[in-house]
Amino acid sequence: MNHIFAEFASLPLLILKGLLVGIIASAPMGPVGILCIQRTIQKGRPYGIVTGAGAALSDILYALITGLGMSFVMDFIGEKQNIFWLKLAGSVMLFIFGIYMFRSDPRKSMHTSKSGGKGTLIHNFTTAFLVTLSNPLIIFLFIALFNMLTFVIPGNWYGQCIGYLSIVAGAMLWWLGLTYVINKMRNNFGPTGIKRLNMTIGTIVLVASIIYAGMTLFNLSLY
Repeated sequence: MNHIFAEFASLPLLILKGLLVGIIASAPMGPVGILCIQRTIQKGRPYGIVTGAGAALSDILYALITGLGMSFVMDFIGEKQNIFWLKLAGSVMLFIFGIYMFRSDPRKSMHTSKSGGKGTLIHNFTTAFLVTLSNPLIIFLFIALFNMLTFVIPGNWYGQCIGYLSIVAGAMLWWLGLTYVINKMRNNFGPTGIKRLNMTIGTIVLVASIIYAGMTLFNLSLY
């Protein structure tokens, strides 16, 4: 009974972790991010939202692949020392990813649409899914996040289902928020705005990775 109660008590934290993973995995302004912005400006917010939804579906597939793969090699996380090194490694990987985001120029991925039609919502959803699926490097980001947040807990299948659903929710929160902002600022949000947004996200990721690494080194925890 105590074990069941403990699992339910940990669900809010697991949901929060999943939301963070979904948001951070979706935030970088790669090809699909640029595509979402372009479609929101050129076609309207619904097309931007379905573009984000297609990316979210691809992300959750890679998250599942990462989580299932890690679950076979993470049985040793029961030892506190192993958890320490996993969190530290995740923080370092996220720091490197933050530097990459800050220095990258997403404007190079931009292109001018030559098609006169908007296409169907299903077509826009499918193309975004395929664009995201063609970038398996996202797995390394999931590995970093899962390690840093100790997201994969072997044996807790109910909790993991809730966690993965939270990743989808986090991703969709990002795409809904992004398309809302772009739709409101469509006349003022150009290539420079995209570059600044990517630099801002990169800075946030860098700061978060440093804070979490410090908390790990000094044995501080929010949970």
